[in-house]
Amino acid sequence: MISAQHPLASWFLVVSVAFFLAVYALPLLLVPLTWARWFGWKPQEGNTDLTVYFARCLGAVALAIILTVVRFIPDPGSQPALFDLIGLVCVGMVVVHVWGALRKAQPLSETVEIFFYAVVGVVAAWIRFEMLG
Repeated sequence: MISAQHPLASWFLVVSVAFFLAVYALPLLLVPLTWARWFGWKPQEGNTDLTVYFARCLGAVALAIILTVVRFIPDPGSQPALFDLIGLVCVGMVVVHVWGALRKAQPLSETVEIFFYAVVGVVAAWIRFEMLG
C-alpha cells in the first residue's frame, strides 16, 4: 500500500486521510452539531436545518476528496494534482480561518487550525514540487 518510490508522499496521504476522515469528514457528515460543540461552537437555538445541511455538504465533499486520495496512496507519483488539491484546500481554509479570527467570529480551536492548515499545505506543496516534480 505504501509506495516504494515515494514512501513519504504515501505516508503523508495515509496520515492526512485518517486524520481528516476521523476529525472532520465523518463527524461533519453524521453528527454536525455535536462536532461543532467539540470544537467550541455554540449552535444557535431554534431552526438549525441550514447549519446541518451546509455542514453535511462540507462533510460529503471532504469524504469525496478522501476517497479519491485513498485510491492513489500506493502510487502518489502518478497523481501529483492530488497534492495541488490538498494545497489549494489548505490555502482556502487558511483564508477562511484568518477571516474568522480577525472578525472574532470563531472559537479558539478554529483559530489554532490556521497553523495546522498552513503546515499541511506547505508539506503538500513541498512533496508536490520537490519530491514528485
